[in-house]
Amino acid sequence: MGSEMTKSESDVALSQYEAKPWLKWYPEGVPSNIEIPEKSIPDMIDEAVKKWGDKTAVVFYGRKIKHKEVWESSLRFATALHDIGVKKGDRVAMLLPNCPQFIIAYLGILRLGAAASPMSPLYSPREIKHQLNDSGSKNIVCLDLLYENVEKVWDETGLEHAIITSVEEYLPGGDRLLGRLRGKQSPETSTRLGILMFQDLIKKYPPKPPKVEINPKEDPAALPYTGGTTGVPKGATLTHHNIIAIQEEMRRFFPDIADGKECAVALLPFYHIYGQSVIMMSGAVRGELGILFARPDLEDIITAMEQYNATLFYGVPTIFKYFLDLKRARRFNWKKLKYIFCGADTLHEELRKDWMRLIGKEIREGYGLTETSAVTHSNPPNKNKPGSFGVPLPSTSAAIADPQRNEFLPPGKEGELVVSGPQVMRGYWNKPEENAKSFFEAGGRVWFRTGDIVKMDEEGYFYFVERMKDWIKYKGYSVFAHEIEEVLYNHPKIKEAAVIGVPDPEVGERVKAIVVPDTDYRGKLTEQEVIEWCEKNLAHYKVPKIVEFRGEIPKTDAFKIDHKKLREELFLVKEK
Repeated sequence: MGSEMTKSESDVALSQYEAKPWLKWYPEGVPSNIEIPEKSIPDMIDEAVKKWGDKTAVVFYGRKIKHKEVWESSLRFATALHDIGVKKGDRVAMLLPNCPQFIIAYLGILRLGAAASPMSPLYSPREIKHQLNDSGSKNIVCLDLLYENVEKVWDETGLEHAIITSVEEYLPGGDRLLGRLRGKQSPETSTRLGILMFQDLIKKYPPKPPKVEINPKEDPAALPYTGGTTGVPKGATLTHHNIIAIQEEMRRFFPDIADGKECAVALLPFYHIYGQSVIMMSGAVRGELGILFARPDLEDIITAMEQYNATLFYGVPTIFKYFLDLKRARRFNWKKLKYIFCGADTLHEELRKDWMRLIGKEIREGYGLTETSAVTHSNPPNKNKPGSFGVPLPSTSAAIADPQRNEFLPPGKEGELVVSGPQVMRGYWNKPEENAKSFFEAGGRVWFRTGDIVKMDEEGYFYFVERMKDWIKYKGYSVFAHEIEEVLYNHPKIKEAAVIGVPDPEVGERVKAIVVPDTDYRGKLTEQEVIEWCEKNLAHYKVPKIVEFRGEIPKTDAFKIDHKKLREELFLVKEK
């Protein structure tokens, strides 16, 4: 990477990717490019309800809700939003865990031509304020138990209304939590005029929102926020066309996933694009049954998968590790599932081997970003390559480029993954400078820079190498944290590991390993033992200079190891 190339060399490299060597692994009859319907998401939902309205859409801790019930509630909610002033082009924030209200509110917002802007239920008041102000959201749909954090920053934002709901509103026979919160900042006792109750709106308003003309390719449907490759969180402007494209690409790429017949585990958070686009939206437009969980209780998940005959499971590496540590999960017959999908983070080889040894049902990796509506690559049904996140989906182009220049590198070289396709966002919300850095034109296409270093083999399968933001610079060397983590995971006494760079003026950054020993070795595994293991398996400049033992490693609410938080801790400790 970084060496000068002539334009002709770059053009030759691009032509090798444009030849799409991965097409031979597509299921029979699946073309390179498919037609994406020129429809809005509300149009697709209306069509789905006509087909599968009487089928159960959601099971929420035993409460069953039909597709037509979700649909009608979303129409009522859209009518209510319109009455309080929400119009086409507005953004409406959402601060909710996985629950039926999330789906209802999301679909209601989109029905008006507005954009849903979900945020993590774990957000601090500071983070809530940033997203409200950056997105320009004047309204928020909020869980009652999270309202206090909204109240703390209300006067520093443009908020006009908070629509409050409770998880218990949709539990079978559950009592409402509203009014039972303590403290002066509970929504029930607030004197703010802008406090509204979700259930009151659903009951009061008819399912007759105004008809809104939506341009699928231009009008935003969702504004999820992502840290991207650098800086503060940015809003990814996803259009109706972007999100529908993913549904069509996955439908064609996995022809054995049947519309109206599947049951998916909705464990991953809907605020995150993986859960939102791949699980929630696919369930809504394809007539699936979704088993919803507001929090990841592994025992409940296994019970529900047995009770409702789950066919699809979407997870991240950490979840699979948790299941391996649960005896009941190892007794569950995972082979009954059609597919077990893994995304959002790298599945380490040692975890894969343990899973196959104890479970026996292969995990199929994929790849995507918030900016790409969740998915660009997946391992196809007929050839799952261990260690690879697969091949580009239909209508998706992918190539490897020089991270510093708009030049393409030949297959086999490591470089930055760039993608082009109908699922790629319109751009970052109100961030023209970021967009200029993230997009470039070549070969008649607009390419998006992912910020991830990858490589492609001769068969067209792609492999993750490192996130550019996780590079560690040690004495001029580029050290990949992922490579060191892979070595650490192979250690027989290590359960989890994360690697970060610690700033050091003499060498740039020192390599630090954060290690969670297996239960039997806690207090017994030594720093020297970890270093010697790395010395046997890595070049000297990649060997960690610092080893820290912990009982657990911080995770994001999408269950990924939180490298950003680990790096931030360094500065917090220094400030103290």
